[in-house]
Amino acid sequence: MERIGVTGHRSIPAEAYAHVTAGIQDVLRRHTGALEALSSLAVGADQLFAALALDRGAALTAVIPSGDYENDFADPDELAGYRRLRDRATRRVRMAFPHSTDEAYYAAGTYIADHCDQLLAVWDGRPARGLGGTGDIVSYARERGKPVTVIWREGVERA
Repeated sequence: MERIGVTGHRSIPAEAYAHVTAGIQDVLRRHTGALEALSSLAVGADQLFAALALDRGAALTAVIPSGDYENDFADPDELAGYRRLRDRATRRVRMAFPHSTDEAYYAAGTYIADHCDQLLAVWDGRPARGLGGTGDIVSYARERGKPVTVIWREGVERA
C-alpha cells in the first residue's frame, strides 16, 4: 500500500485554492493501487487533502496531536469538519500529549513524515511560524530523504 502524508497551511488564500485542489487531485490520481492518506485533519490543507483522498477511495489515518485537539477548532463548522473526517478514518494515532502545543504539532508532523512514502506539502516556501509548522515538517522530511511534493500557486502569499 502506498502511503501519502500531508503537511500544509491552515489558511489557503482564495486565489490559490483551486490550484492547490487541482495539485492534490493530480498527486492522488497518479496512484492507482491501494492508498493510505495520513493527516492531522487541521483546518485548511490537512482537511482538504483528507477529503480528496477519501473521495478517491484511500484509507485515512488520522494523526491526532493531543488529547484536547478538538479545542483548537474555535469555529463550530471547522470542528464539525474535523469530526466528520476523523469518524471516516480507518485508523487513529494519538500523540502522547495531553494539550495542543507546538511540540504536539511537531510530533504529529514528524510521525506523518516518518510513516509515509511521499509527503505532500501545501506550502508557500516560507519558514514555519512556530515549531511544527509546515516549513519545519518539510525540512524534517527532506533531511531524511523523504520525497516531498510542494503545491502552491506562485506569487500568492498566505495571510
